[in-house]
Amino acid sequence: MKLSLSVRVAESFENKEKSSLTIEEIVAMAKRHGFPALCMRASQVGVHSPKEKAAGTASAIGNAGLRVSMITGDFAVPKNDDQGPMCLRGIGPYLDLAETFGADLIRVCIKKEEDIEWARKASKEAAKRRIRLAHQSHTSSMFETVEGSLRVLKAIGQPNFGLIYEPANWMIAGEAYGSAAIRKLRPHIFNVYVQNHAIRPEGKAEQATWKRGIVKIDHIGLWEKGGVDSADLFGALRETGYEGYVTVHQSFHGVMPVEDAVAKSAAWLRPLL
Repeated sequence: MKLSLSVRVAESFENKEKSSLTIEEIVAMAKRHGFPALCMRASQVGVHSPKEKAAGTASAIGNAGLRVSMITGDFAVPKNDDQGPMCLRGIGPYLDLAETFGADLIRVCIKKEEDIEWARKASKEAAKRRIRLAHQSHTSSMFETVEGSLRVLKAIGQPNFGLIYEPANWMIAGEAYGSAAIRKLRPHIFNVYVQNHAIRPEGKAEQATWKRGIVKIDHIGLWEKGGVDSADLFGALRETGYEGYVTVHQSFHGVMPVEDAVAKSAAWLRPLL
């Protein structure tokens, strides 16, 4: 397994459109703490960005010796709102952006049954360029539950459409997110996101779910107890032969010093890989 750092670390939980750090600062931070890849999001570069900016950013990342593990090309996908699935109706610019960054994986969004056919069409278009599409195990989406995820993946039925396994969202939704889920979904896992939250009645943040309504949470470090039980997760990933990226996906801006959190996350993760 390989480490990847999402540029989301410099976003706030509430605002996914702005970053507290430049891409140059994030690249330097990734290098300092041993991350070989970045996961790119629209807070730095997206399909809305001028092509010159995308190309320049890609060059800066490549010149630093880093790769791009995945792209999220707009703001609607991570917001997980009703506009999220629109990327599937016009996947071309997202494929272009992935190629600019030399990435073979794009995060997308599915909210309704009608989006499944669009996901199938987008996957076929992406396959022509040897690019994969993936959906995060995200609350308030058709991937909020393990069984729901399996059903949608089967319905799409394309080998280049898979899952971004992210246990914290399934924990919030009340799902059994551990090793049993990994073994069920392993053929479909294209990426692994890690972040951590503690479910608390007095939590300072809220996460909407279809299954449990609004859930109050506090953001905590990957290395802290009281959130995701990671004891068997990485063992199951190793046992099932997962060799892809494990991406630090947590919003730290406004919660704790970003670089301190990135350093601690890397130190905590590295022995588990």
